[in-house]
Amino acid sequence: MSTPTDSPRILCIAGSPRRYGNSERLLDALIAGVEAVGGEAVKLIAKDAGANVCLGCNACSKDGRCIQRDGMDAVYAEIDAADGIVVASPVFFATVPAVLKTLLDRCQPYWVRRYLLEVPRPATRRPGAILVVGGGGDPYGTGCALSPIKSVFAVLSVSPDHVLDIVGPDRPGDIVNEPDALIRAENIGRELVKEARTRR
Repeated sequence: MSTPTDSPRILCIAGSPRRYGNSERLLDALIAGVEAVGGEAVKLIAKDAGANVCLGCNACSKDGRCIQRDGMDAVYAEIDAADGIVVASPVFFATVPAVLKTLLDRCQPYWVRRYLLEVPRPATRRPGAILVVGGGGDPYGTGCALSPIKSVFAVLSVSPDHVLDIVGPDRPGDIVNEPDALIRAENIGRELVKEARTRR
């Protein structure tokens, strides 16, 4: 991670299988906020990450490392280098899409390091944000989409202090009709950079 005097590096994960949809546009607004105050935004597209599904083999329990060599290696490097992390996702049947869930499941080595191998935790938690967009037709809402992201954030020592939960936009591009949401996302980006500069 960079020092607080550097330009904080904010990893921004777009979790939708569809490019340039509502959740990614919300993420782009956040990225604009990050860059407006001198932060470095690293955008990672989950569907293009080249990560295979978790095998549930428990091999990582030996040394805290996944035995699969695939695109997740680059994702791990970005997670480790980040001063803050953002995940943006649509809501699919009350939870996150499979492409994003794959990345979340592949964070099992971090869980192993913390709870089985008892690797010391960082002195402070990194700032984080979660952006979710639901069409509003699911009777179970968006809570089940937030929970797996928060669970992984806890393992990664990331604080989900900023949660933007937008219900309503459904068709691609509908988010442009929610200017307040886009402004809120941009402001979250600004806040993440400020918070990252004050945390070690």
